[in-house]
Amino acid sequence: MQLAKVVGNLVSTHKNELIKGKKLLFVQPVDEFFKPFGNEMLAVDGVGAGIGDIVIILSEGGSARMITNAKSKIAPIELCVAGIVDSVKTEKDYIFIE
Repeated sequence: MQLAKVVGNLVSTHKNELIKGKKLLFVQPVDEFFKPFGNEMLAVDGVGAGIGDIVIILSEGGSARMITNAKSKIAPIELCVAGIVDSVKTEKDYIFIE
């Protein structure tokens, strides 16, 4: 699991039957101070996140399929949005998400 920021939506008129009806989001990984790092990735939304939300992403296929209520155990889901972050508490600081 890691933190990410939702930076965009992807609209697809044709997609695998097993993920029809699932929202696809572009997410940018962030560190604990919400600074971006790495490349943007495409994730299946499992919680109703939107652009600008700080989210928890999960990159384990079986768990990702469970969180998104995939129709099949073989649905092509590798990365999903598993939660929307409200706040973060570290040893040094407590950060609220606006």
